[in-house]
Amino acid sequence: MNPRLKKVFLLLLAGALLFGSGQLQKNLNHDREALGLTRTAALENAPPVLAFTTVALGGFRGLISNFLWIRANDLQQDDKFFEAAQLADWITKLEPTFPSVWIFQGWNLAYNISVKFKDFPDRWRWVESGIELLRDEGLRYNPNSVDIYQQLALFFQHKLGANLDDANMYYKSQWASEMSPFFGPDGTNFALLLNPPDASARTNAARLLEKYKIDPQFAKQVDTEYGPFDWRLPEAHAIYWGARGLAAAKANPDKVNPDDLIKLRRIIYQSMLQAFHHGRITVDPFTKNVSLGPNLDLTPQVNAAYEQAYAEETDPGQKEGILRAQRNFLRDAVYFLYENNRLAEAQQWFKYLGDHYPDQPIIDGQPDSLPKNLTLDEYAVAVVQIDIGETSQERVTSAVQGLLVRAYYDLATGQDDRYENLKRLANRVYLRYVHKTSGNAERVSLPPYDTLNNAVLRQLLDPQNGTPYAARAELVTRLSLPASLLESTTAATNAVQNIPATSIPTNSVAPVQP
Repeated sequence: MNPRLKKVFLLLLAGALLFGSGQLQKNLNHDREALGLTRTAALENAPPVLAFTTVALGGFRGLISNFLWIRANDLQQDDKFFEAAQLADWITKLEPTFPSVWIFQGWNLAYNISVKFKDFPDRWRWVESGIELLRDEGLRYNPNSVDIYQQLALFFQHKLGANLDDANMYYKSQWASEMSPFFGPDGTNFALLLNPPDASARTNAARLLEKYKIDPQFAKQVDTEYGPFDWRLPEAHAIYWGARGLAAAKANPDKVNPDDLIKLRRIIYQSMLQAFHHGRITVDPFTKNVSLGPNLDLTPQVNAAYEQAYAEETDPGQKEGILRAQRNFLRDAVYFLYENNRLAEAQQWFKYLGDHYPDQPIIDGQPDSLPKNLTLDEYAVAVVQIDIGETSQERVTSAVQGLLVRAYYDLATGQDDRYENLKRLANRVYLRYVHKTSGNAERVSLPPYDTLNNAVLRQLLDPQNGTPYAARAELVTRLSLPASLLESTTAATNAVQNIPATSIPTNSVAPVQP
């Protein structure tokens, strides 16, 4: 055959074979895409390299990503974290529409790699990278993935909100610093986000949406339905992303597993309980130390969440668990409200506790501790007794003095209601112990109440080891004590040690009977 014709024939044959293989590949891709095994359509708004990769490699992407996954795991085992993170980025680019790929890589960054570092700032960078990977990239290519929403909510609820990581308070402080410019110094600023009055406020609201993917309007709906929350804290954002997942599921009901919806709701309920226990930021006016306290305004919403969870649950064992959790929550809620002198609310929820759990003792094994047998005051004392024991002299002494320390510090910070209530509670705990041990007074007797009270004040007013000067000044003024106690001298220290019992008011209310 003529060499020229031979070349032409081979070229035509090659073209025919390429055309045939292309048609065959098209049919294979159609079948694979119908089964959810691959993706042939170009990603919308994707970088050119990623768009090309997802189409050009076809079914080979899975083989390549598997190899990279194995290699990334080996690098991580060798503590080569940055190289492993680079391979993780390639893996997500090869399989961008598989939520499990994003979830694994995000978890790997936030949990597995972060804990390899001792310094908290280093850990936070990896944790935040895991959040950003799911929020900014994973949801970009999988906007309706309930799994990614669930995992993102879990990061805020568990990694940032819980205390299992010893860097959790650092994570909380960093997140609060990032959120404060948007939600203000008390974490509730929606007015400026929803109705920005000027260009600066509009830019701020736009940045919240663009950088953190938080829609102020949707966040306000979440706050109204489940809150109020302090949006500087992670629990509010766990609930936000859980609610976003529920909204995505509602928009695509045919693609949602009912079990996934249950998981999302549980994250919301659990985060609400966490926010109840430590959803309020408190700054000590004297030391400037920051601490977390209960958000008591959430009491009705948390209880309603338990009722809804119970109504939706079909498994009898799970329903019983929900009831136990609700009962424990109500016990805490009543005590916290009582402690903060919100007595009307405490009485309301104490009655609710007695009506719904009339046969569940406050102290196990003691029928007389049933809610229906106790007054609110007796209940508060009983709750303290759970922690300190009925006849433990050392624990009762520590508990009484602990209540007095908190009472006087509340007095110094202007929280008069809490001061009054904590002093009254300390008195009641003391008298209950005396009544319970009246037959063994010689062996387990407590020091006189005045002695315990004075010891606490001496400790707080000590110029060398007591509270800051401003707090001591407030106590001296509010308790009408001698101004000489504030002098930073040896004489002042001696004066504190020699405070006569009659000069210190032991309680602002009349003594009560046990």
